Amino acid sequence: MPRKTMIEAIRDAMDVSMERDEKVVVFGEDVGFFGGVFRCTQGLQAKYGTSRCFDAPINESGIVGAAIGMAAYGLRPCVEVQFADYVYPAYDQIVSEAARLRYRSNGDFTCPIVVRMPAGGGIFGGQTHSQSPEALFTHVSGLKVVVPSNPHDAKGLLVAAIEDPDPVIFLEPKRLYNGPFDGHHERPVTPWSKHKLGEVPDGHFSTPLGKAAIRRAGSALTVLAYGTMVYVAEAAAEETGIDAEIIDLRTLLPLDLDAIVASVQKTGRCVVVHEATLTSGFGAELAALVQENCFYHLEAPVKRVAGWDTPYPHAQEWDYFPGPARVGRALIETMEA
Repeated sequence: MPRKTMIEAIRDAMDVSMERDEKVVVFGEDVGFFGGVFRCTQGLQAKYGTSRCFDAPINESGIVGAAIGMAAYGLRPCVEVQFADYVYPAYDQIVSEAARLRYRSNGDFTCPIVVRMPAGGGIFGGQTHSQSPEALFTHVSGLKVVVPSNPHDAKGLLVAAIEDPDPVIFLEPKRLYNGPFDGHHERPVTPWSKHKLGEVPDGHFSTPLGKAAIRRAGSALTVLAYGTMVYVAEAAAEETGIDAEIIDLRTLLPLDLDAIVASVQKTGRCVVVHEATLTSGFGAELAALVQENCFYHLEAPVKRVAGWDTPYPHAQEWDYFPGPARVGRALIETMEA
């Protein structure tokens, strides 16, 4: 089976979708001739022409607003916001229009758009190129929110997102574009070509939205993670020797609550890990759901590990980034509680 980087897998998903359905269009800042700042759309304009893969002005509100109009007329736009940090001008269009269109039209219109965004830190991007805004979208009824952690899932989930009849926010952890990252920034990067999840089938396949994956089976406690934090959690479990079960959520909305409940009821303990700031982060929702559904099985309080409640720093990136040492301490404290 061929091995791909996450960049190549994402490009392959768009390529396959555009080939299968002429209603799929791709556009955004620099995505046409230039192929995107991370080259995720490289070659698509040459293959499908400037009417199906094209550059847009530096106007995120305009990009998403145009996509909503196209979707209402029957197209399936897959648009790129160059960094998740830039999505805020488009937030009104996403929340007030895309997420509400099916409801406010009583089903006469739908909004099958995908908004792709590189998200997260670990690349020395500072406060304006490192944010993880997933909680701003999981709070909105009518949206679906996806965060893949590997090339195989990135392709399958993006194909499913493009084929979905409703708007999908597709957050791509950019620190994972070229290889898994366990938080040990001082070590050489392992490329996806040497990782089993770098295997990506050619052609069309999709991964259902709303289904989590168990990345590491265990019985001592449950770790809920997504994106880059899946590999940080794996490193923390290995370094502490704790038999943690690590669940890669993959999709935040819809959420695979059944998988979470089954794991926590088995282990009796839970640690939630995400890169976004702690306060009002998606981890708070996860902790509440675990408490509501697993209260009588819990042997210790649910613990959260997240970014600090500050802007993402440039000079102190690795103090902010929830690395394996911080996650490891949370695992130990939860086992000792």
